[in-house]
Amino acid sequence: MYLSNLTRNKGAARKSKKIGRGSGSGHGCTACKGNNGANARSGARHKPGFEGGQMPLQRRLPKRGFYNHFSEELVAVNLSDIVRHLGDASLVDTEFLFKKGIVKSPTVPVKVLGDGNLDKAVTIRAASFSASAKEKIEKNGGKAEIV
Repeated sequence: MYLSNLTRNKGAARKSKKIGRGSGSGHGCTACKGNNGANARSGARHKPGFEGGQMPLQRRLPKRGFYNHFSEELVAVNLSDIVRHLGDASLVDTEFLFKKGIVKSPTVPVKVLGDGNLDKAVTIRAASFSASAKEKIEKNGGKAEIV
């Protein structure tokens, strides 16, 4: 078997329709495009969403809400999650949380929440802390550092 011997299976490919080649072909005259109108002309295409001059759907519907470009998306992490993965570590930062699989990226800003109990002195570096989390960290002799 050689590449030069390969052929398609019978009926696998249909020949393309030859249009505009005279009335004897059955596809001459208007070339299967109907009688006149914009779509019978070459290059005549409407934009997506054009409804023939009717007010388009995207303009009929009301606008709702807004997106604040200055907002910063914080990832919330509870003290209970940190304690579960802490082991014998004394420093917790976003790199540590990323390695343990708590956050999805080492560059995301993290807010530590106070759900859970901390039983040893740990230094935690994060973008922000809730009041209860800061109190629980400092009660055990740890530090809550804002990065």
